[in-house]
Amino acid sequence: MAQRSSLTVPYAVPVLAVCLLACIATGLELSVNNHTADFSLSTLPGPPVSLSCLAQNSSQAEELLWYRGAGRVDLKDGNKVNISNICVSPVTESDNGVTFTCKLARDKSVQVSVILDVQFPPQLTGEESLQIEEEKDVTLTCNAKSNPQAQAAWYKNNTTLTLQQDRYQLYQTSEVFQLSIIKVQKSDNGTYTCVVKSSLGEGRKDFHLIVEDKKPVFPKEAVIAAVVVVTVTILFGILARKDKIFKCFKKSSETAL
Repeated sequence: MAQRSSLTVPYAVPVLAVCLLACIATGLELSVNNHTADFSLSTLPGPPVSLSCLAQNSSQAEELLWYRGAGRVDLKDGNKVNISNICVSPVTESDNGVTFTCKLARDKSVQVSVILDVQFPPQLTGEESLQIEEEKDVTLTCNAKSNPQAQAAWYKNNTTLTLQQDRYQLYQTSEVFQLSIIKVQKSDNGTYTCVVKSSLGEGRKDFHLIVEDKKPVFPKEAVIAAVVVVTVTILFGILARKDKIFKCFKKSSETAL
């Protein structure tokens, strides 16, 4: 007699429930300024920037959260459910690169982020005077922030500086521009200008370099030896005349009656 085989499907109900929940969850999404994915927002310093977060395809009231970087933004009670707005005012250079993120309160993996791309020209002005002794090294430094990143050029007395490999060294980061002169000479006297340019503008700074005569250097060992010789000579002189010195002290201490 043939035996009937039975097929059991354990966990069928839980798997079905998970699939159903997944289908429901995929219908819910957030958007920030009509973007459902992370994006970058270009702006300029000054005017405010408004960010609006919206819970879409939701069948219930959804609480929303805002973060600036890792810090949570305080929201008023009427600005948390299904739609939430924040305003960055005024926008400054320090806001460049800052990330604002809107998250679903009950599931923080549902989120949309926006990175502020604050664009501004190089900010560099002024002048500086430097006095340096001949044959010593000197470094001229320009600190200039900008977005987009700027490039630097160096001039001497309003003429493009010709860089000699063994005498000049350049160092540059996104915010620091340096020119080092190795073992300065009298011919290095003059005004050096750092010009920092980007597509939005330029900034400049002047350095008035004055090379002074090299000061004479006395050997340390010779100075120490001279001091020792003088000190020993004085001591020997005192010892040689100690009897006369003591007699003088003795006479001055006697009291006339």
